[in-house]
Amino acid sequence: MSITDMIPTLDDAALANLRSNASRLEATGVGPRQKEAALLLPLIDAELATRKANGVKTIRAARVTKAGAKTAAPKKAAPKKAAKKVVVAAEADADADDE
Repeated sequence: MSITDMIPTLDDAALANLRSNASRLEATGVGPRQKEAALLLPLIDAELATRKANGVKTIRAARVTKAGAKTAAPKKAAPKKAAKKVVVAAEADADADDE
């Protein structure tokens, strides 16, 4: 996975750190690092602008919120209790047959 693919998945702190490093490398780096930093900066800035416009702090936070909503639904009654009653009734029948 390339760094450009990872940008949307980074949390705010990691994205800010990446932007800081890319800025520094664009100004003081040499060769391929400087070129890659120059290519990354507009992508990072676009991601930050999108998050600001949508009010989403991180993509992960949005995913966790969606996942949390799914798991927050009330649970159905456990069928284990019914199974225990059947076992107890079967044991009682077996005890009655022994007598």
